[in-house]
Amino acid sequence: MFRPKIPTMPTPTGHVTPPAVVEPTTVVPAAQTTQPAPAVPAPAPSRPTVQLTPGTDLALVGGGTAVVLVVGAVLVSMLLAVAITGASVAVCAVVLRSLLASETKRR
Repeated sequence: MFRPKIPTMPTPTGHVTPPAVVEPTTVVPAAQTTQPAPAVPAPAPSRPTVQLTPGTDLALVGGGTAVVLVVGAVLVSMLLAVAITGASVAVCAVVLRSLLASETKRR
């Protein structure tokens, strides 16, 4: 009942083909040609610059503040949960100790 049952490897059924033999091929390097350098340099791609307006600054500060408050609330709630759990375990330990002490005094 408590012995583990080890699965057996299934045997292949039907026609089994042997693995194909792969023969190595030789690599022939192609003749290298040099390309002439362009006479005119390519223009640099134009990227739009990010401009921060006072409204954008205010939105970034508000968003950062919200993130800090949410993360702080989550961390404080986790700390509170750990503290409550520790206190309840301590109370249970004191009650069990007193019960066991009163049991030994009766005998």
